[in-house]
Amino acid sequence: MADRRSARSEPTTTSEIEDADWYGHDLSGQSHARVSFIGVELTEATNRGAVFSECTFRDCDFNASSHVDAAFLNCAFTGCSFFDATFGDCKVVGSTFDRCRFGAFTVSGGDWSLVGLAGADLRRATFAGVRMREADLSGARCQDAVLRGVDLAGAWLAGADLSGADLRDSDLSAIEPLTVQLAGAIVDVDQAIVIAGALGLDVRPDEDP
Repeated sequence: MADRRSARSEPTTTSEIEDADWYGHDLSGQSHARVSFIGVELTEATNRGAVFSECTFRDCDFNASSHVDAAFLNCAFTGCSFFDATFGDCKVVGSTFDRCRFGAFTVSGGDWSLVGLAGADLRRATFAGVRMREADLSGARCQDAVLRGVDLAGAWLAGADLSGADLRDSDLSAIEPLTVQLAGAIVDVDQAIVIAGALGLDVRPDEDP
């Protein structure tokens, strides 16, 4: 899909937590809905099973934090830092990331469908076995990133730079090769056929003479 999805508005929040120091806190089991988190320190926080629904996070630090089986549903992250953060089997459906810093960022499993990562710098990120259907990665910088076994069906990828990225086992059916940068990207044979087909090539097996 060549066109970028229309920007979504931030959720309307009903309460606010500002400048809280939650360094190293255990957030496991917590539940927050329509809360605005501003300048909250979450470095090295741990989180198993917490649920954040329609929350906003502005200028929050998630550096070296760990999230497992957690949910961030239709949340908005603006100006947040995720260096060395890990997300395992989390549900981040419908959330958006604007001007966030990722660095060494690892996502394994889980559902990140409809997520907004347009223009994100994901050059050191790893996504493995993640569902990212209809995600907005338009203009994302993914050079040398790892995107293995990722379901990108229906994703917005126009203008994304996937140069040198490891894309093996991922669903690349949404790629329009002339709108993305793919030089040096690592793909498997089946993916190469999909990309060739998207370029209009007629791929056939060798025929006996």
